[in-house]
Amino acid sequence: MMQQFEAFQKVGKENVDAALKSFGVASKGLQTIAVESSDFTKKSFEQGTAVVEKLVAVKTIDKAFEIQADYAKSAYEGLVAQATKMGELYTAMAKDAFKPFEAVIAKATPVAK
Repeated sequence: MMQQFEAFQKVGKENVDAALKSFGVASKGLQTIAVESSDFTKKSFEQGTAVVEKLVAVKTIDKAFEIQADYAKSAYEGLVAQATKMGELYTAMAKDAFKPFEAVIAKATPVAK
């Protein structure tokens, strides 16, 4: 009876350790994602401000349309690139956060069979 209790206690400790490691990795990943989002927002704002300054100084409507079209194209390309990058960051974070549980699952799989 005592051996079963010790085994149960050991498994519980391993699960808690794995959860703590996973939360640590997830926290670091979310910090990275927040910094990346902040940088993208700052960059987008600066680009938008630059476009507004160009539009204010423009003399013809054709030039204004050209500036606006160029901005729309670059903003779209930037958004697609950022979305791809964010997706990669979320995927990496999920994989890294799951790694501590792989050992626990590997131990539990033979027991379940």
